[in-house]
Amino acid sequence: MMNILLAVGVVFAVALGEAASPTARPTSVRTALATVPKPSPFETQADLTPRCPIDQLVFAKFKQFGIQPANLSSDATFLRRAYLDVIGTLPTPREAREFLNNKGPDKRGALIERLLTRDEFADYWANKWSDLLRVKAEFPINLWPRAAQAYHQWIWASIKSAKPYDRFVRELLTANGSNFRDPAVNFYRAMQNKDPQSIAQAVALTFMGTRSDKWPKETLAGMAAFFSQIGYKETSEWKEEIVFFDPDRIAAKNTNVVFQAAPVFPDGTAAKLSADHDPREVFADWLTKPTNPWFTRAIANRVWFWLLGRGIIHEPDDIRADNPTTNPELLEYLCQELINAHYDLKQLFRVILNSKTYQLSFIAKDARPEADAFFSHYLIRRLDAEVLADALNQVTGMPEHYTSAIPEPFTFIPEKQRSISLPDGSIGSPFLELFGRPPRDTGLESERNNRPTADQRLHLLNSSHVQKKIEESPKIQYIIRNAKRSGDAVTWLYLLILSRHPTPEEWQAVTAHSKAGVKDHEVAVDLAWALINSAEFLYRH
Repeated sequence: MMNILLAVGVVFAVALGEAASPTARPTSVRTALATVPKPSPFETQADLTPRCPIDQLVFAKFKQFGIQPANLSSDATFLRRAYLDVIGTLPTPREAREFLNNKGPDKRGALIERLLTRDEFADYWANKWSDLLRVKAEFPINLWPRAAQAYHQWIWASIKSAKPYDRFVRELLTANGSNFRDPAVNFYRAMQNKDPQSIAQAVALTFMGTRSDKWPKETLAGMAAFFSQIGYKETSEWKEEIVFFDPDRIAAKNTNVVFQAAPVFPDGTAAKLSADHDPREVFADWLTKPTNPWFTRAIANRVWFWLLGRGIIHEPDDIRADNPTTNPELLEYLCQELINAHYDLKQLFRVILNSKTYQLSFIAKDARPEADAFFSHYLIRRLDAEVLADALNQVTGMPEHYTSAIPEPFTFIPEKQRSISLPDGSIGSPFLELFGRPPRDTGLESERNNRPTADQRLHLLNSSHVQKKIEESPKIQYIIRNAKRSGDAVTWLYLLILSRHPTPEEWQAVTAHSKAGVKDHEVAVDLAWALINSAEFLYRH
């Protein structure tokens, strides 16, 4: 198997070497460049004339700093990228073949529109938001299973119905009621500390993209005052809790500490409150105004980070005065686009995905760090743990086994359910933990760890878990049974796993392996194993 892995993996490995260091490649990579097929399966020589305001603003930076942008991505690369970035799901072989055979001039735009309406869009982005909103039943969040799943369902339904983002945030901030029946109140329960300052810090991190623990004490105290009258009351139902506005409340939960600071907005403006008016509503009014200097900028920057792999302000939850914006005009344009769309996040996705900037190849032509910062090429990233688990199950047709430390009916998950749709961060599998699924303790983007490790590589190469999925794969068996010619099976496996056709060099490698006396089933299993262990499968590119 190792020989075929080396043979079919060289194309992407060489391209990856180009992207990583185009001016100072190791001799082995430089020598291997001669084997890269022409034309490349990853890029195309299409026109790079700016298509939209995003391109104009990004390409202006290229000109200003003398940066040469990458070529446009090939259709196959764009197809796989768009599926993974928008719905966290690989295209099926049929979907891949139909797209690759389509000669229409606007097939990429049509694909984007289809993806934005898929059910998997809500599944994938509910999973993303569940990381930030700490949807987790167990310690240290302790939402408990019923509340965690109700919270996840509310997030999913909000995304599915295209709820405007400003309304989504307002409902979270001003929520009152039972954690079982009014799921948005779990925003306040999903915090390790429920004193007003800790709540203010969580709000600033999640919706303003800033770490307020670095603020002056009086600024944080002024914001915390808006969250000093939140009451918590248990009921006779096990683990149910009522969250409500308590105008008589003067002490933090479970403490005798009296909170005395006056409510002041983070911009320094004092708030005028009446005794019977929930101060959270006043804060939500201020936060979600289009003129707010934090709110729109934070979510526009975060969406760009999600799709391009790097924020215009980077990291996306570390916005501060001394963390520069690499392209202020671009960020301002995205903010205005979102405001004009009445905070419809899908419209922001749409304009970014349709830009040539997003559709650039991952193969960089400029090795300088600023080339990354100014988005001269698509940034390669390893698949998220949940996406990788689902991709492995999708290409093999085998299930994943999920478990939870809490043995309740709410934690039972059918094996065929996808990892991106798990409703609770406490439900998982050894595979998800090994590959860096975030613990959901802090709401920071950096909790997710996509850095590859030796243990991960050994698991993919040698584990019985992965090998069993491949050897017993009903999809591979189906492909072998229904292939009219041996070449059909090879083509179908490439479409299934890498969403593209094999190159001539890869054809030669597989043919040589087949001629060595290996049976068709073993050839298919070996090829599938090699492709699954390739960097091309493991990374979004």
